[in-house]
Amino acid sequence: MNRQLLAAVMTASAVIFPSASASAADDSTLHQVGTYDYLLQPDFTGLLETDRVTENTTLGLGTFANLDGEFVLVGGVAYRVPTTGIPERITGKELTPFVQAINFTPTKSGPVPPGTQCNQLIPAINELIGTDQGIVAVRVRGTFTQLQARSVPKQEKPWPSFATVLSQQTQFNLDGSKAALVGFRQGTNFLGIGQPGLHLHGITRGKNAGGHILSCTAGSDVQLSVQRASSVDIKN
Repeated sequence: MNRQLLAAVMTASAVIFPSASASAADDSTLHQVGTYDYLLQPDFTGLLETDRVTENTTLGLGTFANLDGEFVLVGGVAYRVPTTGIPERITGKELTPFVQAINFTPTKSGPVPPGTQCNQLIPAINELIGTDQGIVAVRVRGTFTQLQARSVPKQEKPWPSFATVLSQQTQFNLDGSKAALVGFRQGTNFLGIGQPGLHLHGITRGKNAGGHILSCTAGSDVQLSVQRASSVDIKN
């Protein structure tokens, strides 16, 4: 998807259907504020309140205005993970430049072999869902022998580059934690809408740690569940 088309999509609330099978009654729409390309401009200005996409959704990820923490939506409850690494429940009135959320009803699930790393999950996701295209909601849940997360500090104008922001990140070692990692696998036909490849945020079972997932290694009880988004509704 080129930048001219992205600009047109951002101009209005748009629904993009990746397949003819999507219908008005379908509850697998991906609800979104902003796009990944919007962040990379860079522009971290909040566009809408987070509750514009979290209402009636249960799984998602994103960030907040000024990149002030990582957004994680698990089981219908939304959290902000600041640079302390400790999740805080949000009110829904916080502004966001980028959030993706879906009412997660997995259509396929399967065990993840022990020792599998996060960067090895895409082939398993593609096999379960039957395609490497489109946008697929993903939940990876269980015990992780190795788990690294991060958050970034609040930014101010003039906006630094995304690479500069990432150089300021705070990392958290969550090895041995039981956690739910949630996010989206994006195909090449939706470049610019979300982060390319597999994008995961996570939170521990005790809700006492989380963030953007940098890496993970599955333990003996990890389960992968997936759901393909039938459409994408982008709000701004």
